[in-house]
Amino acid sequence: GFPVTIEAGNGQVTIGEKPERIVSLSATHTETLFAIGAGPQVIAVDDQSNFPPEAPKTELSGFKPNVEAIVAQKPDLVIVSDDLDKVVSELAKVNVPVLLQPAATKIDEAYEEITELGAATGNQAKAGEVVSGMRTAMDKLAAEAPKDNKLTYYHELDQTPYAATSQTFIGQIYGMFGLTNIADKVPDPAGGYPKLSAEFVAQADPDLIFLADVKCCGQNKEALAQRPGWKSLSAIADDQVIELDDDVASRWGPRIVQLAETIGAAVAKAGAKAGAS
Repeated sequence: GFPVTIEAGNGQVTIGEKPERIVSLSATHTETLFAIGAGPQVIAVDDQSNFPPEAPKTELSGFKPNVEAIVAQKPDLVIVSDDLDKVVSELAKVNVPVLLQPAATKIDEAYEEITELGAATGNQAKAGEVVSGMRTAMDKLAAEAPKDNKLTYYHELDQTPYAATSQTFIGQIYGMFGLTNIADKVPDPAGGYPKLSAEFVAQADPDLIFLADVKCCGQNKEALAQRPGWKSLSAIADDQVIELDDDVASRWGPRIVQLAETIGAAVAKAGAKAGAS
């Protein structure tokens, strides 16, 4: 019931009644809102919110929020994952309730945010079902994963190349499968997202390479083979380069289960190959 108070990134936010005009400026939260049954309450989303396809996409920017353009939508709740350009305080000045739900750093935080969005939108029961289903699926995948596989991996964010360490949200999902992250050995982990050198990756020679720069940047096994010193990498030679969906790999909403399933399948395939050789 309402009013409801949410412990958000911008402190305690009290929502007086069930919101009927929600604006989401976060692709992750847009996915969550539709998954928990709040889709009919969403009247506008930012230009990066491309899932589900029926989300009411607009020219609104989540990266450079335009307060006037947001207010023009007459929202009774705005949901953001970053307080860029002080959008939270600017909207507060015009009495628009804002919920700041920052990027999750742990899998449990992702579940927590989905639960909170359920409470904030009057969709507690459905949000509880979504979280319960996610937990069950993730626990099953973790239980089925061989923990002593001794496989190493490299997760590429872009072709700079930037990677992600085990300390990151994405790194924790890989951790469920007993994999060793080559980026963990970098002297400067840069908040969990270090910039690697091509030589570092070539020297580490990971068993598996996961690419999160496929849709954005056209990366694949063939493109990697063109990089200096990478042609003879084990992952390329053994066909263990996995093309991820960039969006699924960068968001912390309900589709993390899909990401974990993709990783699990790759680990099982690599393990079967290792066992056969």
